Amino acid sequence: MSVNMGDQEIEQNTQTEVPVGAIQTVDPEILTKLPIGTRVLGITAHGVSLWTRTARIDVERDGRRKAYFLKTSSGDLGREMTSSEFQCMTKLRAVMPDLVPEPIAWGSYAAIPNVHFLLCEFRRMSGNVPPPEILAKKIVELHRTSDHDGDKKERFGSNVPTFHGNARVEHGWSDTWEEYFARTTRVLFDLEQDAQGPNDEIEQMIAPFFEKVIPRLLRPLETGGRSIQPSLIHGDLWHGNAETDAETGLPIIFDAASYYAHNEYELGVWRQPWNNIGTAYREEYHKHFPKSPPEEDCDDRNALYAVRVNILDSILYKDDPGYRRMLISGMRELIDKFPGGFEEWETS
Repeated sequence: MSVNMGDQEIEQNTQTEVPVGAIQTVDPEILTKLPIGTRVLGITAHGVSLWTRTARIDVERDGRRKAYFLKTSSGDLGREMTSSEFQCMTKLRAVMPDLVPEPIAWGSYAAIPNVHFLLCEFRRMSGNVPPPEILAKKIVELHRTSDHDGDKKERFGSNVPTFHGNARVEHGWSDTWEEYFARTTRVLFDLEQDAQGPNDEIEQMIAPFFEKVIPRLLRPLETGGRSIQPSLIHGDLWHGNAETDAETGLPIIFDAASYYAHNEYELGVWRQPWNNIGTAYREEYHKHFPKSPPEEDCDDRNALYAVRVNILDSILYKDDPGYRRMLISGMRELIDKFPGGFEEWETS
């Protein structure tokens, strides 16, 4: 999770284990990814990041100046994060080239052991989140036009693990959205318990959550003649991962954790009280992409998707009890509302 703050040069977060030298000189391996004849003019710390160090590289070639955005990570986990983000951004770029900065390359440093990099096109940003009517419409376009991965057509998931911050998420493939959501969310609950420590209240809610709530809200999407098509989503679209291009005025999204999902899952993080991309964006989105039937379940599905976001945040911010409290509250509300599960809905 990182933020590129326009043209501001901002002191990097010191939580990262990446040595500061990674953004003080341009590593020889990075130079091999630049066009022949490129001359480096300088490298400057740029942006804000919790687990990486980021920089702007200014270059000149054939008398023309250009800039690149550099993100660096360390260790085996950092290597996986870098590879994953490159692949996710490449997928998004293939579908929506005007919405995503071009990923150039990823690799490992030659001069500094165990440091890895992601090199991207540099886009000058305004520091403003795009307004609802502009951003929501572009996200609808992404969801409607995304191509699927070859032989995995019409399946949910991904062959690429993604990262919520530095928390790894395995996807795999599922034929139904309910199966994908239940399978992967169960794993996330285990990771949350490992990160935060055992919690009796959550443990007691696991069975009704998986046996009643998830079938009640997700099974109707794909039964009774209804169906949903997998959409390529950004995967973590909060206000820190969406900006406005200072030159074109168009939206830009970055730091992707992309996979193929029910399109409405993208809107789960738009329910979070801390996200500046909120209710107005959800409302605008559904002006262009109607709610999946049964439409009357849409807000409760959104609450379910927000629970999964809270699990991820509770894993990531394990020293902040607030995310676990939000998780417990969200689970309890849904369990209390749907005690009869899918069976009760089906016979009503």
